[in-house]
Amino acid sequence: MNGNIKIKGQLKLYMQWPVIMVLLLLLMDLCIFRISIKGGVIATCFIAVYLAIAVFQYHNSRADILNELISFATQYGQVQKSLLRDFIVPYALVDGRGRILWMNEAFSQLSQKPVKYHRSITSIFQEITIERLPKDESSEVLFQFENRDYRASMRKISIEAMLEDSGLIESDADNFLTAIYIFDETDVNRYKKERDEEKLVTGLLYLDNYEEALNSVEEVRRSLLVALIERKLNKYFSEMDGLVKKLEKDKFILILCQRSLEELKEKRFSILEEVKSINIGNDMDVTISIGIGINGANYVQNYEYSRIAIDLALGRGGDQVVIKDRDTMIYFGGKSQQMGKTTRVKARVKAHALKEFMVAKDKVVVMGHKISDVDSIGAGIGIYRAAKSLNKRAHIVVNNPTMSVRPIIENFINNPEYDEHMFVNSAEAKEIVDNNTVVVVVDTNKPSYTECEDLLSKTKTIVVLDHHRQGAEVISNAVLSYIEPFASSACEMVAEILQYFSDGIRIYNIEADALYAGIVIDTDNFTSKTGVRTFEAAAFLRRCGADVTRVRKMFRDDVSSYRAKAETVRTVETYRDSFAIGICPSSGLDSPTIVAAQAANELLDIDSIKASFVLTDYNNLIYISARAIDEVNVQVMMEKLGGGGHRTIAGAQMQGVTIEEAKERLKAVIRQMMDEGDVS
Repeated sequence: MNGNIKIKGQLKLYMQWPVIMVLLLLLMDLCIFRISIKGGVIATCFIAVYLAIAVFQYHNSRADILNELISFATQYGQVQKSLLRDFIVPYALVDGRGRILWMNEAFSQLSQKPVKYHRSITSIFQEITIERLPKDESSEVLFQFENRDYRASMRKISIEAMLEDSGLIESDADNFLTAIYIFDETDVNRYKKERDEEKLVTGLLYLDNYEEALNSVEEVRRSLLVALIERKLNKYFSEMDGLVKKLEKDKFILILCQRSLEELKEKRFSILEEVKSINIGNDMDVTISIGIGINGANYVQNYEYSRIAIDLALGRGGDQVVIKDRDTMIYFGGKSQQMGKTTRVKARVKAHALKEFMVAKDKVVVMGHKISDVDSIGAGIGIYRAAKSLNKRAHIVVNNPTMSVRPIIENFINNPEYDEHMFVNSAEAKEIVDNNTVVVVVDTNKPSYTECEDLLSKTKTIVVLDHHRQGAEVISNAVLSYIEPFASSACEMVAEILQYFSDGIRIYNIEADALYAGIVIDTDNFTSKTGVRTFEAAAFLRRCGADVTRVRKMFRDDVSSYRAKAETVRTVETYRDSFAIGICPSSGLDSPTIVAAQAANELLDIDSIKASFVLTDYNNLIYISARAIDEVNVQVMMEKLGGGGHRTIAGAQMQGVTIEEAKERLKAVIRQMMDEGDVS
């Protein structure tokens, strides 16, 4: 057998070294011959003896050396096999079909299978399937077995590579084996979970209506009300191993661990309702807002997250919890109606700030949301008047005005008292806007909803005026942001601003009509989201020349719109006895979204209906108009579908779905909120 085995590589060179030495000695012998013949002869004799001994030794020792090598290799392989067999980490080899070829003792003990078990690996660990075997170099699979957590690390082994230098076996096919190492990570995962549960969470807690609640009780009982609120908060969070410390009279800092936060989530922050139960004769329920930041890079970032979260909670109307998890927002609560504040201090401050920005710039460009409605156009006209009172060049961005706003726009087009370029499209606006321009966004606070989002990057002076509750997407680079969720409309806010903007500002009749129309449309003729300041704004506009009759004539329905609304009401579906879901036909309508919104308002007049939803297919999008009276927060519902709005007036847009698919998604959201207790 040894005669068929040839030595190669470094070992072969080592075995041939005596022959090489003979050549060197012969060369030396020639040199000696040139010096002395006698010496050369003697050297030759010694070289001949050396050569004879080397040849004899090579031929006689070669077989012994080969045998020793074979014996070593065999023993080495046995050692390797023994090491793998006794390896503490469960180890196995499987073929391309997932069949086990070999396993060590640890793998056998873990799987409770004999070492000669040669069935599929999936029959033991269901998560390790053929599809999950590594396609490249390696892969990992996490799974549970016998109530413990494991990680399977799999590495691809090429048979061809292993046999590349072998002269005994050749493989033409690209064959692979998979080595599987299994690590028990139960304890590691438990330690990670314990560490995560003990991480500190920072939050801010604000009393939404502190001053208003105190003013609703007798002066001698106000201190008692404050004490009861603080006692309730301290008791609730101390039971959660949390800490509450007062920063200001109506502001607290909240510190708790992650484990406690998860408990609060399960309870859906019941403290929101418990605080409302405090009553010592106060006419107004106390509401709180909480902002919490988690999973930041450090505690400082978590605190910044909590500041963003509390601002968002207040911007959404208060009485809710907002958790900011990096770029994700989680909402709880928001069931109460936002109480409108009777003071106008904020409106006066914002009006003066807006005036300062306009004075410092040469141009003013106003834009609302896509598919402009009466409220956004009316508010834009109000800001246009403010800019003109300062002798500033002003424009309003409107793309493809719908039938609902054309009556207003037509009052200004071809009117000699107004600039022919009063209304511009997005392309024209991009040419106008530069760093010397104030861009005022009205009736929306989402950049993607604006008529021309590109304008927001063309100037650093951006002002936002909106009455919608904030969501996760906001215009973040605004120098002035005035968002009042309790306001009925953007027109109401602009009407208040105009009263403090400058002394003696003149508002023309058609401008007052536009602002008044925005309030009328958004309040459904003063029946929805109407507060004291709403009527005060309407009274101001009436004094400026707004005419109720002209406004009413401006927005009378045509026959097609009226029929579409009637068809929507006729085919409405009552879901879960409390939710009206209708589909508004869009064919033949210039503004089907407006008609859908009007139909949603009318559906609320049906007895026992808590919320109404009307869907319409328009421009390859499914639009949903959502309305409620007071029992349901439709804003939260629409946010789950990618939209937003107010607590009682909201909407959403869905792309890439049919109207029936959108309807089913809406029903799924309703079911989810009912199951979670957010809707009764």
